[in-house]
Amino acid sequence: MRKILFLILLSVIFNADINAQESRFCVSVIPTPVLNTNDFNSVFGGYDGKSVKLDESGIIREMELIALPGTVFEIDTIFNYGDHFILEVRTNDYPSENSKLYIDSRFVKFYSERPDERKQIIPSQDEIIKTLNSLEGYPYMWGGNFADGIPQLLEFYKPNGVINDYTEDLWSLKGVDCSGLIYQASNGCIPRNTSAMVNFGTGILIESLSEVQIAELLRPLDLIVWSGHVVIVLDSTTVIESIPESGVKKSNLVSRLSSIMVQRTPVNDWNSTHGKRFVVRRWYNGD
Repeated sequence: MRKILFLILLSVIFNADINAQESRFCVSVIPTPVLNTNDFNSVFGGYDGKSVKLDESGIIREMELIALPGTVFEIDTIFNYGDHFILEVRTNDYPSENSKLYIDSRFVKFYSERPDERKQIIPSQDEIIKTLNSLEGYPYMWGGNFADGIPQLLEFYKPNGVINDYTEDLWSLKGVDCSGLIYQASNGCIPRNTSAMVNFGTGILIESLSEVQIAELLRPLDLIVWSGHVVIVLDSTTVIESIPESGVKKSNLVSRLSSIMVQRTPVNDWNSTHGKRFVVRRWYNGD
């Protein structure tokens, strides 16, 4: 399998050399890291060639997301790095008003005409919950939504020397962030960021209710969300989330609501309120 993927990547690189300069679109052929900088070498290699660039909180702030295979990009600018290109892009899968987006050409295939958008095939509820459960224990990764990571990053941006397992996991972007957890489990069928999740689906009326009363209203896959974090309901007693301190973890539904409500107020509508608050959004209505 690894050999087949390597041959695909060689083909992609070859096509990039031929087609990139005259192409207006590209499509990810494998999970593709999307950064908010065109300086990939500063992120994967750093000052000494064997470091991953982290901010004061210990996260890769340049990471935006990992685009799933089939994601369509429109190319705005091409930066030639000799054996590959860095592309400034836009994508309907991740509308971005505040940050420019960049990808490495070795992850994509080029097209002169706009291809069909990625098919968003939503898994069944059981499949989504199974995936969520399987991700328990994975590390937190800012911008991560492909928990096993991308080993090709260690090939394309080869470390200048031996690195430890922790750095290797960072280098390959192993793990998920809070919204990336449900984004991966849903096959990218919901918004990637919490700023969009607060208005996604249907709002549940929770204003002025206690944590116990709110818990009684919730169904599997409901989102307890505010702009900045999301907690996912697994069943009548359990939630799951990804947090920087401990990665993907489960906790008791009522207890977690209680801890949230120490600092935040339950509201029905995100846009008509202000202050420290949270909403519950119901987005999954399938079987």
